[in-house]
Amino acid sequence: MNVSELVDNLIQQGVELWVDENNLEIRSPAKVLTPQLRSELTTYKTKIVDYLQRRDDATDMSDRSGFCSQGVSIATIGRLVGGYDRSLTEFKSPIVDPQLMARQLTVTFRPLPTGYRNDTVAKFRSELQDKLEQYGVTVISWQRATKDFHYQLTIPWLDWKSKIKTRVVKSGVHAVVDVERSPSIVTKAKNTLAEGIYQFYSRVVARGQKLSISKIARLIGWAEESVAKYIEDPSNTQAIVLTDLDRDFINPQISYQEKIDIGINTLIRTFSEIVIGVSDRSISILNMNLSDSLFAKQELDKFVCKSLIPKIFVPIAPLLMSRFELGEYQPTKSAYAPKLVELGRALVDTGLFPPGFKLSQAISRKSYRDIVDVIVNGRTGVSYGFVAYAEPPQYLGDREIDATEWMNLSSVAGFSNDEVRQNRLGRRYLKTQVKARTVYKQIPDIWLVSSRSGSNKTNLNLATDVLRIGLTDRLLLQLPQDSDTNRTDLKPSYDIYVMLAIALATALYTPELVENGAPIVHFHGYPSLDWFGEHEYYFGVEHPSVPCGTYESGVFNYIGIGKIGDRASEKITLASLIEPDHGTNIIASNMNYLIERLTAGSQQQQIELGGKYFSSLEKSQPIPSRY
Repeated sequence: MNVSELVDNLIQQGVELWVDENNLEIRSPAKVLTPQLRSELTTYKTKIVDYLQRRDDATDMSDRSGFCSQGVSIATIGRLVGGYDRSLTEFKSPIVDPQLMARQLTVTFRPLPTGYRNDTVAKFRSELQDKLEQYGVTVISWQRATKDFHYQLTIPWLDWKSKIKTRVVKSGVHAVVDVERSPSIVTKAKNTLAEGIYQFYSRVVARGQKLSISKIARLIGWAEESVAKYIEDPSNTQAIVLTDLDRDFINPQISYQEKIDIGINTLIRTFSEIVIGVSDRSISILNMNLSDSLFAKQELDKFVCKSLIPKIFVPIAPLLMSRFELGEYQPTKSAYAPKLVELGRALVDTGLFPPGFKLSQAISRKSYRDIVDVIVNGRTGVSYGFVAYAEPPQYLGDREIDATEWMNLSSVAGFSNDEVRQNRLGRRYLKTQVKARTVYKQIPDIWLVSSRSGSNKTNLNLATDVLRIGLTDRLLLQLPQDSDTNRTDLKPSYDIYVMLAIALATALYTPELVENGAPIVHFHGYPSLDWFGEHEYYFGVEHPSVPCGTYESGVFNYIGIGKIGDRASEKITLASLIEPDHGTNIIASNMNYLIERLTAGSQQQQIELGGKYFSSLEKSQPIPSRY
């Protein structure tokens, strides 16, 4: 019996479970607790109590760590911005404290190759293992982390069969740390042969049908020397490679477009999700966010806790289409889709939105492309940054009620009854705090238009590049009417949770920003401290660097808006949410104002892609500018 599934199943049916002095307390709607469920509750009572206590402890510790916002728990924020759906049994509350993340992780280190002579990397490898263990990460030996794996490689028509025995990293291991290895002539020859076999199999045997990652790995894995060869489930276990620090990648004089090429080639060369560069004095970290963040060696604690652990805990992953309730809309009849196109085109001269790359152009080996294609859910390219336009929030009935009305509302399945309730019309209300005052605000329906994943943000096609995203009690996705829904690249941005979190939090805590709609942008760089003007605020520098595509990143952006709204003494015209090792999100009250400010910042060299200006913001935290 999986206790977490049993508890989630009961919560989805409106059953409330909590622990009072080590006793399991239950409040249930009529006819939900069948005799079978009652029997299971009795049988697994002790395990359920233990599970609920551990879950509550984790949430309480996250809240006490300072990450909660406006009196709203992390669990509730996560369910609000994640579009909590009662049909999702795997929906879990986010963990946003790196030290709590660490306790959930299991990592292994692949043994060093015979004769390995890079003393700098080898020494760092040992220090990294010690530091991970200090933070609570479970580090297990290579022998414990791997298991024997046997399979037969068969090529029909050639009458060729080969029995292969290897070891694979178990799927329960979250990351494998390796060092970069230079392939020998023999390895290169084996890779060439394996790639030829794979292409033949894909074209002739599979007839172009998509293969699973495990099937691809079986066809090419026997020839590989990269650590990816040993990973049983690449969707659950990340490959981390340690190598020499790339001086060009961290060079502030090199353009970000050049850094994109360097970063992508490094990730492809090592076939890993994370590459850590090491020198005698510095540490860099690279993943698909392509941050050029640099840490001094004496900042190893900060590097491990704030940067590496969050990246292992929440890997970059796109939102699956299955998470959305699908529909259609007409872009030409939208008041905001044309504005989004105009916004993108007006920002072309800022240089903040590079075109990105096509997977087919960046990855030469078809087998590698096909593996990446599965991981990124059929996306054909990767771009950096997004543009979006939030529509005015949609309400039904009173936007705010008093404490007496709140007490008469009913509970909402899956949410704490002390934080979220609903009226007879099904409209949900949130108990929160605004400037130290407890208020009861209606949770509005949120809608926004957004650039699709992989599109050219500064030259959007109104008919094909603009999607409409909704957040009610679920996630909704509307594709352009008459568009080809079979197009593999018609997918929402990785940053959907972030966009929705910003729009929702703005409606709740800084409503003047979004009452007439609001443009939102994200770019992979930072403004300098000097760029911020009157009524402009920022927050988030001290947050852990969780990657995009996670609803933890949405939680942090929600928190940021709440903090800005609580601290700003006057009206707000622009709010900037800083994401370490990733970039900046900005929402403004007016499109022309945002365009003017970003253009001026670019021309005056106060905004740049890359991490050049991050330190100026870091030094002034936690008090945002103009507070």
